[in-house]
Amino acid sequence: MSQQVVNQGAVNRYDIVGSFLRPEVLKEAREKYSAGEISYQELQEVEDQEITKLINKEKEIGLRYVTDGEFRRSYWHLDFFWGLNGVEHNMMEQGYLFHGEETRADSARLTGKVRFNQSHPVFKEFEFANELAGGEVQVRQSIPAPAQFFTELVRGKNEEKVEQYYDDREKLYQDIAQAYRETILELYRLGCRNVKLDDCTWGMLVDKGFWQNMTNKDYDLQEIQELYLQLNNAALKDLPKDLHVTTHICRGNYHSTFASSGGYEPVAQTLFGKENVEAFFLEFDDDRSGDFAPLRFVPEEKQVVLGLITSKSGKLEDKKTIINRIYEANQYVPLERLCLSPQCGFASTEEGNILTEAQQWEKLRLIIAITQEVWG
Repeated sequence: MSQQVVNQGAVNRYDIVGSFLRPEVLKEAREKYSAGEISYQELQEVEDQEITKLINKEKEIGLRYVTDGEFRRSYWHLDFFWGLNGVEHNMMEQGYLFHGEETRADSARLTGKVRFNQSHPVFKEFEFANELAGGEVQVRQSIPAPAQFFTELVRGKNEEKVEQYYDDREKLYQDIAQAYRETILELYRLGCRNVKLDDCTWGMLVDKGFWQNMTNKDYDLQEIQELYLQLNNAALKDLPKDLHVTTHICRGNYHSTFASSGGYEPVAQTLFGKENVEAFFLEFDDDRSGDFAPLRFVPEEKQVVLGLITSKSGKLEDKKTIINRIYEANQYVPLERLCLSPQCGFASTEEGNILTEAQQWEKLRLIIAITQEVWG
């Protein structure tokens, strides 16, 4: 029987983005499974043990929203895509290009029409975490945004499969939205009351150089924004009133590197003003993120979670500096609608960022201490 807790709202004053560094025992188990040295059941037993430890630790330090750390996933996004019907795991000629690094070359492409999968792994992910939450805290389930899924389907040669199965892009958009909406509703049926859409699409759009390289300067920024908005909002249509949906906007997070740079100004009016979510988790940990001025487009009823603490480095931030930055953001969004979190997860892929587990937890303790000082 799934546990439920009293509805807490969309975000907490001190919050997390979702992923945590994979413990060495879990990394070793995944390597052994890949090498055929242990069974899938044995791998799951290790995952269960480490997720149990993680959620207990999250409770211990005082988090009110918890996650399974994405310990059952290799990637923050691809594992979810592979779980949908009509999608397969494939390998590209090269991985994603980050600042100074290239990722593994895994991808996702179509094998047919996109459809909801009643046996999607995300449901077991949630159910196990929710049992551990035990009604004391609430599980926030992170999934990659529909727009992110679309961009993967049209990435490089993957687009050939789209052309094979869809002669009308609008039909593809509708199928993506329907598959996502059914997935979210099934999570709700299982007891989930908080879903976060992780989304790098907007974070890439803010980088003019990135898009010029991707499209040979032949692109319409506003047209792309409207498409991403359409994809995301269509999936969120007519959801239950007590289901909270938020989004995290990312510029890439792989082994402490990044994929793009730029402030939110080019997309702020569309993203902040029109996307149907209750709160925005936003990266503001360094100069690549720009200033707080784009926050003026955030509607009065929505919250902003300031990602001022970097997850890319183990160096602990200066408390006074972070507090000063919160008050800078307060010029555009009232303090009561601001929250604080890391800028991203600590391990968007199983490789993880370059810091220790001890440093990861110190970052979260600092966030809690800062919120107590600022908000009381």
